[in-house]
Amino acid sequence: MKQYRIDELREEDYYKLLDYLRENADHSPMQEVYWINLPEELYSDIQKEHKECQPFYIAVNLSFKSISFEWLIRSRQKLHCKCIQYANKAQRDYIIDLADSIFEKLGIRS
Repeated sequence: MKQYRIDELREEDYYKLLDYLRENADHSPMQEVYWINLPEELYSDIQKEHKECQPFYIAVNLSFKSISFEWLIRSRQKLHCKCIQYANKAQRDYIIDLADSIFEKLGIRS
């Protein structure tokens, strides 16, 4: 899986991130996995066309020692479709900027 991963989290960092995700993301049915919606203006052409597959989201996996932002842009409506694809450059940039801004907001140094 392609992803943006930050590891070597300290215990206090884990709890800050956990609180942030609980307040600002949707918890998935899988433990330690959260969903953050991808802004519509960043949808690829095919994602814009596939209204029935929207909204799209970024999966965030938080463990005690690391956090990973997956680059596979997923649909909340379907598991398999050609619009479910790895992030394009603009989407990757958004994911990296999002991760960095969360760390900055929470005062976490990585």
